Amino acid sequence: MRVAYAGTPEFARLALAAIVDAGWAVPLVLTQPDRPAGRGMKLQASAVKQLALERGLPLAQPQGLKLDGRYAADAQAACAALQAAAPDVLVVAAYGLILPPWVLALPRLGCLNIHGSLLPRWRGAAPIQRAIEAGDTQTGITLMQMDAGLDTGPMLLTESTPVHSDDTAASLHDRLAAIGARLVLQGLQAAQAGRLAPQPQPSAGVSYAQKIDKIEAAIAWQAPAEQIERRLRAFDPFPGCTALLAGQTVKLWRGRVLRGAHGLAPGQWLPSADGSLVTACGEDALQWLELQVPGGRRMLAQEWRQRFPAVAP
Repeated sequence: MRVAYAGTPEFARLALAAIVDAGWAVPLVLTQPDRPAGRGMKLQASAVKQLALERGLPLAQPQGLKLDGRYAADAQAACAALQAAAPDVLVVAAYGLILPPWVLALPRLGCLNIHGSLLPRWRGAAPIQRAIEAGDTQTGITLMQMDAGLDTGPMLLTESTPVHSDDTAASLHDRLAAIGARLVLQGLQAAQAGRLAPQPQPSAGVSYAQKIDKIEAAIAWQAPAEQIERRLRAFDPFPGCTALLAGQTVKLWRGRVLRGAHGLAPGQWLPSADGSLVTACGEDALQWLELQVPGGRRMLAQEWRQRFPAVAP
């Protein structure tokens, strides 16, 4: 069975490596074009492209896939490459481009998507972050048969994992990526044997994981401390949460909820016997645990206080 692949970030790299290591023929890999990244804003290849080059896999990087769209020439080239690759199935994981009908219809076994949630919970672009932010206690991976909708296709396989109270988007991402790599191999084996049993998604419990926007980074202290603490973990490592400390905008990476009434306006600093940084929230208070000043590294809030003992927060 010939398995084409479409994916871009680290989440997708692990599954591609598993497919190649398992011996499946990969006649073509699709990934996003190189993007500027880092302080120098130099063009950087995606994690999937780097792996494809390491493994010597045929590669295409179209800017779009609509045959009549802005990037029609790219789409036509990708169409020719996919047709020449003659895949039996196309595996998709965090690719970043919407697959038009011609792509969905090309492989004889269709397109299988590795999605980072237990559908229909958290359809959309940021299921890992939104699960943490919402306080979900469980999430997982759904292997799904793709259709024309946004993560609406029938489910093929699922595997769940708990969302721990200290999980960040990074730690949950890594756990889900490993599950996805394992689950897609089961799916490919079942597809080859004709044993896939698609199940429609439930109509109840649908939610959408909107793409993370940098504008969400600023902490709104009017929110409950528990909600803010979850957002800190959900936005780690991107985009981080920002707050004011001693007159400068810093990133707050970790915090601890301190229960109890404080009688202060949200955003005010609470007095602390040990000198720790504690901010009043709309409900309860948040103790700062880890922060990062502009141009610096992450540090414990206690270290910041030791370095600047006389500076009022």
